[in-house]
Amino acid sequence: MRNDDYLVGRVEQYVRKQQLLSDRLHLVALSGGADSVALLLILKQLDYRIEAVHCNFHLRGEESDRDEIFVKNLCSEQGIKLHLIHFDTKEYAAVHQVSIEMAARQLRYRYFEQLRQDIGAETVCVAHHRDDAVETLLMNLMRGAGIHGLTGIHPKNGAIVRPLLGVCRDEIEEYLRQRGQSYVTDSTNLQPDVLRNKIRLQLLPLVENIYSGATENIARSAYYLSEAEKVYNAEISREKDANIGQSPVCEVHEADGDCPQCAFPLSALTTSPSPLCLLHELLSPLGFNRIQIEQILVSLDGESGREFTSPTHILVIDRQSIIVEPIREPMKPLVIPEPGIYRLDETAKIHVELPDGDTDISRDPHVATLDATRIQFPLTVRPVQQGDRFQPYGMQGQKLVSDFLTDLKLNTLEKRRQLVVTDATGTILWLVDRRIDHRYRMTPDTAAVLRITFTSIS
Repeated sequence: MRNDDYLVGRVEQYVRKQQLLSDRLHLVALSGGADSVALLLILKQLDYRIEAVHCNFHLRGEESDRDEIFVKNLCSEQGIKLHLIHFDTKEYAAVHQVSIEMAARQLRYRYFEQLRQDIGAETVCVAHHRDDAVETLLMNLMRGAGIHGLTGIHPKNGAIVRPLLGVCRDEIEEYLRQRGQSYVTDSTNLQPDVLRNKIRLQLLPLVENIYSGATENIARSAYYLSEAEKVYNAEISREKDANIGQSPVCEVHEADGDCPQCAFPLSALTTSPSPLCLLHELLSPLGFNRIQIEQILVSLDGESGREFTSPTHILVIDRQSIIVEPIREPMKPLVIPEPGIYRLDETAKIHVELPDGDTDISRDPHVATLDATRIQFPLTVRPVQQGDRFQPYGMQGQKLVSDFLTDLKLNTLEKRRQLVVTDATGTILWLVDRRIDHRYRMTPDTAAVLRITFTSIS
């Protein structure tokens, strides 16, 4: 059997084992390099329905144009439809403040997905092979990755599939040589100027020289780790279900939608075989890094109230719980010059009115009924501030608002979000949804009533 037929058979076997392709239409990402050319020809030889897609990023001058001409000619020779797009990658990188490499990646995969949906393709086939997976594993190992980073590249990620992961670069190039098939070479891949290129051009040849077959063995280890990852994920999922229920933050548990705040008990960590792993799986999706997660774990036995922030979330250790919520812009004070309906933000509004006739004292926590003759406009709605005091209804003497909220067992973040309504003198009339000030209560002598209603907007 010719080597090229043998390689095609191995790819076919890998595709079937991983259940990567069906009889539906598939896109093939075609750069013009050896890997993508081999992928295109192999899938065509296996009679899959394919169309090609090429991105010209205009990063390598004449070389980029050369690649485009090559893929056009190849697809024409093979009778394969080609989709072609041009990107101003440098401009995109500057506007979005990302590296050129990241800009090209974002542009490429965004277009792939858009095109896939537009033409009704099932997958986008990319030409990553076994050596790419080894390079990725080594890169992640150097960066201190956990188990998810040590499994190399997965054969399937959403609509992205990798049919060549079971074969290596040398086999691919030999396949093309036996077919007499040319391809183009990206000159930037030959320069040891970035980590991946250094691993490919310098480290892996040295490792192979030290231990023959090392690359294949590393790939095998990545496969074993990917199998172990399945056990790991199942155990983490079991721990979440048993000890926490839904994941602790709204971006992770999809069913609840825009949840304002979530918490999980510290007992869930103390009973875990690996508190660090469980904490990592809960918090890393929210942008908390490895150092922060280790610090959080150490802080669990310390003083309550310790805070940590990621780019998108804030975490507080509060008594026997860990509280996590998205970072929000602080609310600006709302000045209310006269009765009316006012919008606080996109989530709530407040209705201030002077009702006619007799008005009963409201028992609704969202409504405050006050003696209007004691109150001076304008009113102000604002978050609670340090040092705020009021006289809780039914009590003698004033009390710090913070102490009052502590008595209600509110956590640090809930206290920070608490709203108050003050009058023109700055005196607190109402802790919204909690308690009015005793001095502004309705009495039998009340001649006019001020009613304030706080309403959430669904």
